[in-house]
Amino acid sequence: MGNLTGQAVMITGASRGLGRALALAAAREGASLAICARGGEALEAVADECRRQNAEVIAVIADVSDARDVERFAATALERFGGIDVLINNAAGLGPTPTPQLTDAPSSALEDVLRANVLGPLRLTQAVIGGMLLRNRGLVINMTSDAAIIGFAGLGLYSASKAALDALTRSWAAELQQSNVRVISVDPGDMNTVMHFAADPEADPAGLLDPDDVAQRMMPLLAGNRPAADRVEMSSLR
Repeated sequence: MGNLTGQAVMITGASRGLGRALALAAAREGASLAICARGGEALEAVADECRRQNAEVIAVIADVSDARDVERFAATALERFGGIDVLINNAAGLGPTPTPQLTDAPSSALEDVLRANVLGPLRLTQAVIGGMLLRNRGLVINMTSDAAIIGFAGLGLYSASKAALDALTRSWAAELQQSNVRVISVDPGDMNTVMHFAADPEADPAGLLDPDDVAQRMMPLLAGNRPAADRVEMSSLR
């Protein structure tokens, strides 16, 4: 019996990086899982790893920037589990790589990033939060970044999207403060992931966090140890 036994946990972008690490950590804690990603082969490999931990898993190939994919993922998860206890909006996109300066970035690239990083989480949260409110319990975690509050050259599109996601999180937290449903942002820090090296090809791996360690430190949040703040830095999750 783990700390998440009997809980249904939904994770986007679960085929690699932090999403994969979160899925495996939640499986070890006894959660049932609904996971999605765009890459089917890698996603199914993660699902198989979780099943070897005796977790019940549904894996759906889905792109969170596509409204129809979000609807299909949510419907599949709700049909299987009846309700979702924890949603982790982890999937995200940087936009074009190498990442362009804002002076040269096409506006269409910002539209693409906003669809993946803001509209996707908004739609998926809206799809599952009604059930959380009916049960008067649940947690939504929106994965954010220090780029939401600090300007980095070449990351303007990504920064704008994470700032918008943080704003949605703050507003949702304010709207739900009289309930037992929580919506929070978690900044995991700089991790050794494919996405990080796409943004910063010259990063030193020795200075980056291991996604598996970050995921394990997040498990108390999923199990109900929820901080008062609506934005959590990894440095506070010791």
